[in-house]
Amino acid sequence: MIPSWLDLFRERAPHLPVPPFMRPSPSARPAAVLILFGEGPDGPDVLLLERAATLKKHAGQPAFPGGSLDPEDGGPVGAALREAQEETGVEPSGVEVLGALPELYLSRSDFRVTPVAGWWHTPCAVSPGHPGEVASVSRVPIAELVDPDNRIALRAPGGFVGPAFKVRDMLVWGFTAGLLTNVLDAGGWAVPWDETRVEDLPPEVLNLAARG
Repeated sequence: MIPSWLDLFRERAPHLPVPPFMRPSPSARPAAVLILFGEGPDGPDVLLLERAATLKKHAGQPAFPGGSLDPEDGGPVGAALREAQEETGVEPSGVEVLGALPELYLSRSDFRVTPVAGWWHTPCAVSPGHPGEVASVSRVPIAELVDPDNRIALRAPGGFVGPAFKVRDMLVWGFTAGLLTNVLDAGGWAVPWDETRVEDLPPEVLNLAARG
């Protein structure tokens, strides 16, 4: 049974606003990510991974499990579940799909990404599915994500300022942090935080991001 704490998110998720600069381009490559909710020892949580620092693209970045669609996936749901299994060991049979969120366009990689939300009714052990691609996998409690002490605004070299999270020894920023922010707002879990707490993107993160 899907827990009641997901009710508001399920109602709002299909109608999340899409910023003009993230409206999908029909020519972009389709991709999907899995926003997987569970109930762990520290309460409701979300599954995140950290990509390997050796990757040519998105090196070292925390992210939701996901990737581009394969022909045999049958669509974003199949792709999100397959990628989650390959990257983290999540068993698709243990996930109830809640639905898809509006597509988002990533101009840097030319992907149109469909976030797929799921309820992890039968959790299993998770670990990096491919050490060369995934460095770590974490179940991050929602309580830690909304803790004001763990939230900052992050400034990129071009001057753009976006939300970020410092959780489980990870700096979650960029696309994933923006999507997480909308997810937390939609679920009614977000609490006020000091949005004037602005930090620059760390040089080591910037160097990894510059790869692609």
